[in-house]
Amino acid sequence: MVTKVVDLRSDTVTKPSEAMRAAMAAADVDDDVLGADPTARRFEAEMARIMGKEAALFVPSGTMANLVSVLAHCDTRGSEIILGDNSHIHIYENGGISTIGGVHPKTVRNNPDGTMDIDRIVDAIRHREGSLYYPTTRLICLENTHANCGGKCLSVEYTDKVGEVAKSHGLKLHIDGARIFNASVALGVPVDRLVRAADSVSVCLSKGLGAPVGSVIVGSKAFIDKAKILRKTLGGGMRQVGILCAAAHVGVRDVVGKLADDHRKAKILADGINKIKQFTVDLTSVETNMVFFDIADPRISPDKLCQALEQRNILAMPASSKSMRLVIHYQISDSDVQQALTCIERAVEEILSGDAKFEHLTNGTTANSYGH
Repeated sequence: MVTKVVDLRSDTVTKPSEAMRAAMAAADVDDDVLGADPTARRFEAEMARIMGKEAALFVPSGTMANLVSVLAHCDTRGSEIILGDNSHIHIYENGGISTIGGVHPKTVRNNPDGTMDIDRIVDAIRHREGSLYYPTTRLICLENTHANCGGKCLSVEYTDKVGEVAKSHGLKLHIDGARIFNASVALGVPVDRLVRAADSVSVCLSKGLGAPVGSVIVGSKAFIDKAKILRKTLGGGMRQVGILCAAAHVGVRDVVGKLADDHRKAKILADGINKIKQFTVDLTSVETNMVFFDIADPRISPDKLCQALEQRNILAMPASSKSMRLVIHYQISDSDVQQALTCIERAVEEILSGDAKFEHLTNGTTANSYGH
């Protein structure tokens, strides 16, 4: 019997559900670049309503969603944005805001909970009288949940405070909400209330929500009008895109209600890993669907552990040279979690005994995979 592969590399690895495939096959489509795809238009209107914004725009990826949003707010080259030094936009998006948009990043240290200190944000804002020398601050970016900080949630109170800072200084606020529904569920705060202070939000549809492709940007109608032009400039205008929007609609409809269960399973996984003496997990840090753990034994490297696990049909991803990241999604069952824990224990035993035989494996996990 073939053992099921338990894929914990990311929540981006889900396969389209049968309901998604059926919706894609039945989607009523037309040319979306001409604004005529009815399924895309309905989905964008629905996402704008859910997020409490005037309008929405479907884009191919989260990276494009953030890039388009930053460029729409910073339409003058030499603009500067304030963002976390450990944020996805700053680290994992190929520096696109600078290389394509001529936008300068001003980083502020991320705290372990994903926040940036309010006073440090204020201190990072450039004074207008220095415009002869300095870039012009135009935007503040937050990330919720914050992936590199373990999937931590930014509270609505914190987000509102940052929004107040932005407004009082004539700036805009963008939220990289790749997993904003995870944050909403974990905090028990409606998603539209959680992002009320933001001028724009990017929402990934292919992470926790399980859609095969895409993200959506929400904001004012004027903002989305600018974003639509930028999407076309960047090659993101697609024709019969309703096929993808149909699958995304199913994800929003069917999977948001399963996120709390993902969070529960992540806590079970974290608790089990923490009982393995070679690993340490800060159990209080597991707020959503991500589990980060440190490897205390120098004989075990993340790469070795990933290889030993793959030989047991468990796919995982290093987080750093001394830590690992596992991500739960709605296609991971309770029995999958238990299977993963059993295999982790056996992989550790094999590595420490020297019996492990490592080969070139193909799960896509490399040192360059951090951050997905």
